[in-house]
Amino acid sequence: MRRYHITLPFPPSVNHYWYHAKGRHFIKEKGIQYRRSVMAEIMRLRLAVRFSGQIRVRVVANPPDRRKRDLDNLLKAPLDALQHAGVYEDDNQIIDLHIIRGEKVQGGKLDITLTLLEA
Repeated sequence: MRRYHITLPFPPSVNHYWYHAKGRHFIKEKGIQYRRSVMAEIMRLRLAVRFSGQIRVRVVANPPDRRKRDLDNLLKAPLDALQHAGVYEDDNQIIDLHIIRGEKVQGGKLDITLTLLEA
């Protein structure tokens, strides 16, 4: 079992991340920028390991302000970005997922703990 702690920027809302046209899904510019920032952090931490086993994820979401947000809407962008950055093969490997609302912090951030379970 390996455990990694990653701090990521607070993600854009789902409405600012995706758009749909002609029956397809596309990532908006804010989504592309978010993916790039996640990839840069994963490269800095050298975590592009393409893990293929089961994963437990714990997220503490520290919002940038006091606006109301649905916690479940925060997860799609960072989990997809971690997959895109090469941390794991597919987010369907996640067998246990916890998200907690943290304290407001300047700029917002996500504190993510990934526990990679060996087969």
